[in-house]
Amino acid sequence: MTRVKRGNIRRKRHQKVLSRTKGFRGSLSKLYRPAHQVMLHALSYAYKDRRRRKRDFRALWIARISAALKSTDLSYSKFIGLLKKKDIHLNRKMISEIAIQEPGVLTHIIETVKK
Repeated sequence: MTRVKRGNIRRKRHQKVLSRTKGFRGSLSKLYRPAHQVMLHALSYAYKDRRRRKRDFRALWIARISAALKSTDLSYSKFIGLLKKKDIHLNRKMISEIAIQEPGVLTHIIETVKK
């Protein structure tokens, strides 16, 4: 079997890993082996959390809408049900933004839904 010298290839691979782990604490950004392990974990967390972010924002929007509806006698689930029944197409993100930016518009929406 022929001998393989890996000088440039190994250096480039190591440098790519070390550049991805720049800013990590201690040896996790300086030494290849711990940096490679922590990079693999970080990439898997990033993949998982890109999906989780969607869940977190939806929960945040629902909490905001529910808080805005506290002053009325509607619950969140009844409000969303009435919106669907009245065929008003507003997503949760838009409703939560309306509740924060324009509370008067939200009360108008609630009155429209209750009719």
